Amino acid sequence: MDKFVTRSRAPVEEQEVELGNLPADPGLRIPISDYHPNLKDKVRRAYLQKGACQPSHNFKKRKIENLLRRFNLNWFNEYKLWLEYSVEKEAAFCLYCYLFKSDNKQSGDAFVKEGFDAWNKKERLDLHVGGPNSGHNQARRKCEDLMKQNQHIDVTLNRHSEQIKNEYRIRLGASVDCLRFLLRQGIALRGHDESDGSINQGNFLEILKFLAAHNKEIDGVVGKNAPGNLKISSPDIQHDIVNASAVETLNYIIHDLGDDLFAILIDESRDISVKEQMIVILRYVDKRGHVIERFIGIAHVPNTNAASLKVCIDSLFAKHGLSISRIRGQGYDGASNMRGEFNGLKSLIMRENESAHYIHCFAHQLQLTLVAIAKNNVHVGSLFNMIANLVNVVGASCKRRDILRDRQAIHIYEALAIGELASGHGLNQETTLKRAGDTRWGSHYGTLLSLINMFESVIDVLDTIVDDGPSSEQRAEASALLEFVQSFDFVYSLHLMKNVLGITNELSISLQRKDQDIVNAMKLVKLSKLRIQMLRDDGWDDLLAEVSMFCEKFNIICPNMEDNFQMKGRSRRKVHQVTNIHYYKVEFFYGVLDMQLQELNTRFNESNMELLLCMSCLSPNDAFAAFDKKKLIRLAQFYPNDFSSVELMMLGNQLGTYIFDMRSDNEFLILNGIAVLAEKLVQTKKDMVYPLIYLLIKLALILPVSTASVERAFSAMKIVKSRLRNRMGDQLLNDSLVTYIEKAVFDGVLNESIIQRFQHMKNRRGQL
Repeated sequence: MDKFVTRSRAPVEEQEVELGNLPADPGLRIPISDYHPNLKDKVRRAYLQKGACQPSHNFKKRKIENLLRRFNLNWFNEYKLWLEYSVEKEAAFCLYCYLFKSDNKQSGDAFVKEGFDAWNKKERLDLHVGGPNSGHNQARRKCEDLMKQNQHIDVTLNRHSEQIKNEYRIRLGASVDCLRFLLRQGIALRGHDESDGSINQGNFLEILKFLAAHNKEIDGVVGKNAPGNLKISSPDIQHDIVNASAVETLNYIIHDLGDDLFAILIDESRDISVKEQMIVILRYVDKRGHVIERFIGIAHVPNTNAASLKVCIDSLFAKHGLSISRIRGQGYDGASNMRGEFNGLKSLIMRENESAHYIHCFAHQLQLTLVAIAKNNVHVGSLFNMIANLVNVVGASCKRRDILRDRQAIHIYEALAIGELASGHGLNQETTLKRAGDTRWGSHYGTLLSLINMFESVIDVLDTIVDDGPSSEQRAEASALLEFVQSFDFVYSLHLMKNVLGITNELSISLQRKDQDIVNAMKLVKLSKLRIQMLRDDGWDDLLAEVSMFCEKFNIICPNMEDNFQMKGRSRRKVHQVTNIHYYKVEFFYGVLDMQLQELNTRFNESNMELLLCMSCLSPNDAFAAFDKKKLIRLAQFYPNDFSSVELMMLGNQLGTYIFDMRSDNEFLILNGIAVLAEKLVQTKKDMVYPLIYLLIKLALILPVSTASVERAFSAMKIVKSRLRNRMGDQLLNDSLVTYIEKAVFDGVLNESIIQRFQHMKNRRGQL
């Protein structure tokens, strides 16, 4: 959390302030007078650039004169530039007076210290503004003068000609263009030595040189042709431009969200410098009815317990003027600190907002179910353990990997020669064994496929290690692996798990789509259960034939299914004698699939099934066959902050008209999925005809299906903060990730907006 969360009267030293992390909530700020004199104007300018803190919030009601009253959201429109609201104190404040009124002796004003909460006396707002010479208007004029750099004394003493201003704008625009290119690619900005004459000045200066070499106008104002004190290329300048770019990108996202409802997707992971980082992503429905997921920030969290994460979220929300009261969904990976019933993050948020319903990541649940539960079977557990060892042994050195590639190329050539493989563009490309990872969904399936595809080549590499291994330990390990992978039990387990994971692979990938809706996700999970049940009922003969064919191809001995099963690694006195077919079909095949089905039913019943079943009634599939008026009214009752008792009665009548309208319109009868329905309602402007129903649809779309966007953000973090850039600060990391991950939004940010924000960050030598 920010270091400025309590009102401390100790002076703030100059080096302690991070302008990008100033608390936005007026109830959490320290007085301007507590800042170092050299910092006051910088802090004021930073707050003025952010603008007044005006969160979309379920404002707390307070009993005044026997009536419940609260802050009126419309006051923000009437007093847009200065009126602020503190979620922390549930009171209103004045931005102008906070920044400058403490300099005169009227700092006791309620709009500066304790806040204004007399909601029945709206006239007090106009009284606070007062006449032309009131304290408020004096503070306002000081704020306006602060942002007019042309009036500053250092600028007045050093007037710039129009030519100098034009050159400065060209120079600054070139720097912004260079950094825009680097940020979009996630490329490092700085080099080892940026001084003149260095051969490793870094990407920024190299691209600036390249740009100058191909543009005479730029070449005339940068590098050696720029004033010595106004090159606009120092590391501090680079970081300021990056920060300005990130802020403008985030402003676009927050503006696009507006005061709408949203869900949060959160996870934490270590970066390359072993710092725990928490990523926050918002999911909402935009004005066109599209489901949007946007990255809004990364924060260093020294402690990953739920309370610390909640404090960090509060700080981030206050920074961007967001409110927990607007959350309508939470999506996590299922870790105990996230989903704990009493002290988990989801519980802490739901105590403040009962409508912030939690959904365990669907794709993550599939991964946990299909792999972790299957490992409870001894042979399946041995399969994945041995595969992990196999990948380590075969890929232990470059030499062994080269042998694997060469042997695979030879086998592919021989298969092509006898017609076992087809040739064509993109077929039979070079591959290698894939390493499975518990945090990479679907990676186990890819590992099994690559092993089956390269089985003969893997055997060849193990044979080579047994014959020519550098040590007896390595030769013994390779010999044990060679014996295990050429056993019927290994081949049987390998193909069984390949079929089980293959059933849900496409479904898992589909669940990771950003625009996936919760109703369709439930149908996909239901389809997974159905296909696994079909495999259990009718898949044994096909599996046995597939395994037998594989064993025959690679000379692996298949047991006679009528013989007694010989259990390895167990005392034979304790083993109940059964036939091979009984063991492999009943105890192994049925046992693994029954565990899968039981776990799928258990895990996907953990969520509020009544909520999800009610949402399924919104589906337009099969001419709105799932429509149920009572269940949709019940769905609205899950969101008491969005539907009043009067609106619930109105919803019943609106639903009757709505379903008649939908079923009589051919454009809506052919729709599939709630996401498509939302877009169509906006296109036909029926979202305004049926506002309550459209709100229900948005609430269904907001609920997150998976945390795939968070996982993608962690992948981006590894690119931006790499081993060679492991000293990158938290602020620069956050700014770089915003522009890199949300490059589509960043592309729409004008250079002029970035330049103006950069220019107003502090007093600049150059003037526009």
